[in-house]
Amino acid sequence: MNESISFDSIKKLVEKQKMYFNSGTCKSIKFRIEQLKKLQKMINSNEKNLLAALKSDLGKSEAEGYLTEIGFVATEINYMMRKLPEFSRPAKVRTSLAYLGARSYIYSDPLGMVLIIGPWNYPFHLLMAPLVGSIAGGNCSILKPSEYAPNTSELIHNLVKDTFNEEYIAVVEGGIPQSTALLHNRFDHIFFTGSPSVGKIVMESAAQNLTPVTLELGGKSPCIIDKDINIEYTARRIIFGKFLNAGQTCVAPDYLFVHHDIKDKLLERLTQVIREFYSTPRESLDYARIINKQHFRRLTNLLQEGNIVCGGDYEEENLYIAPTIIDDISPDARLMQEEIFGPILPVMEYENLQQAINFVNSKPKPLALYFFSRDKRLQNSILDGTSSGGVCLNDTLSHITTKYLPFGGIGQSGTGNYHGRASFDRFVHKKSVLKQSFIYDLHAKYPPYKIPLSLIKRMLKLL
Repeated sequence: MNESISFDSIKKLVEKQKMYFNSGTCKSIKFRIEQLKKLQKMINSNEKNLLAALKSDLGKSEAEGYLTEIGFVATEINYMMRKLPEFSRPAKVRTSLAYLGARSYIYSDPLGMVLIIGPWNYPFHLLMAPLVGSIAGGNCSILKPSEYAPNTSELIHNLVKDTFNEEYIAVVEGGIPQSTALLHNRFDHIFFTGSPSVGKIVMESAAQNLTPVTLELGGKSPCIIDKDINIEYTARRIIFGKFLNAGQTCVAPDYLFVHHDIKDKLLERLTQVIREFYSTPRESLDYARIINKQHFRRLTNLLQEGNIVCGGDYEEENLYIAPTIIDDISPDARLMQEEIFGPILPVMEYENLQQAINFVNSKPKPLALYFFSRDKRLQNSILDGTSSGGVCLNDTLSHITTKYLPFGGIGQSGTGNYHGRASFDRFVHKKSVLKQSFIYDLHAKYPPYKIPLSLIKRMLKLL
């Protein structure tokens, strides 16, 4: 990892990218598609190395590494290359009758220089997916990977350096000093994925230069289970969503709110599904590890409350914490105060859905909300009665994997969204353009004004 890069060298890199962007090279659609093809080739040629790095940093299996990291980015690139000519074309819109002879358009202009700061939990996916949008939008980009995933960070640095000119796309490795140095520079947009606490720092730094930001944060995403469900499918979908990447997923179900009538039956099936998925989790090749000792100790300190239904064992040497379900959790417990971000699933119960809705609404708005029920009336109660970044009914995680739905948070869980078309829109400025002709000129709009106010009011209705 290159942590020796200085404040001055970062400033020079930013200036170099500014000059390159101002040359106009990035605006060409042909150029953007060529760069997406380069990124695609870089990924395809280094798939094994990327999977090995993800294994070293997080213990991800090849299947999980490809499914949740490489495969998602590959899909985004293919979609963007196919759709970019359409997305970038000026959109003609209606023109008011008052402007006779004029035509109105919306142009998608590149923003300029973009800083993308990635997290450690999906260190490739959550850095490269925004980059796809930035390239498609016609921008220059500086990437800051997480130092907590050092193997993936170093590999991304080397691959990007060998693939792109640094005045176009560059990677800055390092920790807090490097991030601080980057944030002291003026960018046209900052895209940050990470914790709300660091998001506040990013937003505060961006405010000094009035730089717009996209913040993909997190929070305690609730999973509410009605009594009218398919228990088998529900259990499988919850366990998959919660314990993927050992629970280190920003949209993982953070806690369960289960109807009293089916809680015991559901807990029994959840426990069985864990055994079916991972057999002995400590030995399973499909069960990831905690990122580092700091997070390991934070998580094991949360195992002191409630009644452990299954799991609860851990091994610091291997950064292993078993998939754990904890029942009889109080709403005031430590587990319920902040996002868990690990393989611990607390369970509470309710008798009336409004109890669950009231509890969710008493907390900061979550990034995701999950509700399992066959009852469409109750589904609508959830959709109408709560606010969250996204909602997934009768499943977990799947709403963020489709390119046809934008992904993002609200309130403390984030601001702005991306994925698919939304990724392109995130990294362009929608410029309004009115093209007037010399065919006709409305003299009544110029002073001295001789027309009555009543006529002015009628004229304004034509705008």
